[in-house]
Amino acid sequence: MTFFRIVFFLPQIVPLVAVGITWRWMYTQDGAVNQILRFFGLARITRAWLGDFHLALFAVGVIGTWTLAGLCMMLFLSGVQKVDIALYEAARLDGAGPLREFLSVTLPALRGEIRVALTVTTISALASFDIVYVSTNGAPGNKTTVPGLLVYRLAFSQDQVGLAAALAVVLTVLILLVVALISLIVRSDS
Repeated sequence: MTFFRIVFFLPQIVPLVAVGITWRWMYTQDGAVNQILRFFGLARITRAWLGDFHLALFAVGVIGTWTLAGLCMMLFLSGVQKVDIALYEAARLDGAGPLREFLSVTLPALRGEIRVALTVTTISALASFDIVYVSTNGAPGNKTTVPGLLVYRLAFSQDQVGLAAALAVVLTVLILLVVALISLIVRSDS
C-alpha cells in the first residue's frame, strides 16, 4: 500500500513547471499519448492535443487533474480508514447492498475530505498559471488563456498593471465565493 501511495502522491511533489514541460512533450504528434493510442489501434484520433482548438483546454485540464488526483486519493484513503467497520456491518444487517452502504455510510463519513478536496481542486483550477504558461502559454489562439495567465500578461507584457490588479481582485473574490458555496453545500457535522 505504501508503494501505491507514493506513486499516486508523486505528481503532487513534482514542480509544476516540470509537469507542464513533460506533458507538453507527451501531447505532441509523436508523444507518448499518441503512441499509446496508435498501439491500441486508435491512430485516427491522434493529434497534437495542445494545438487542437477544441481539445486544448481539456488537455490542460487533464494535466491539472493528474497533478491533484494523488492528493485527493490520499485524502479519501485516510478518510475511509477512519470509518468504523461496525457501521458497515449494521448496514448489511439492515439489508443494505454495496451501493446503499456507500451512500449511507461511506459518503457521509467522507464529507470533510470531500469538502477539502473540492476546495483545493477548485482553487487550483481557478488560480492556475504555471501549467498553462509552460504547456501552451494560452495557445492555440487564446483557447487556454486562464485568468491567472491573463493577469500575468496584462501586468508584465502589456503594462496594464491596474487592469491586472483589478482582474486579480475579481478572481480572488470569485474563488472566495466558490469556496464559500462549497462549504455550504458540503457541510461537515464534525
